[in-house]
Amino acid sequence: MKVAVYPGSFDPITNGHIDVLKRALNVFDKIIVLVSTNPNKHSRFSPSERKEIIEETLEELNISDVMVDINDGLTVEYAIKHDAPYLIRGLRAVTDFEYEFQLASANEFANKDVDMIFFMSKNSTSYISSSMILQLHDN
Repeated sequence: MKVAVYPGSFDPITNGHIDVLKRALNVFDKIIVLVSTNPNKHSRFSPSERKEIIEETLEELNISDVMVDINDGLTVEYAIKHDAPYLIRGLRAVTDFEYEFQLASANEFANKDVDMIFFMSKNSTSYISSSMILQLHDN
């Protein structure tokens, strides 16, 4: 069984996240959506609230073979502990690539047995971010 971890802050989850998740389910048998904490980011929702929102969204969309969990440690350690040697990441634009390349290098340094798999965002969702959704909501 091919298992992958899809880590992110998901604050909140977006249609772009869902699109990447659906396409990744065509490649993997099971995916763990991992709500991660980012100390450099001020989150609107608590990790448990984000987990609940994701679970409700998956249920509404009838998406199965997905588990949602929370992690505040290293993602690569979580992945190995859960027999999930693949990390899924979405790329929206060129600006994402540099950050993701640095992240992939750090993850490889931490554990070379975990591979990152990248999915390009569809044009229809590539310019929408969680931060933008929150800004629009607040105005």
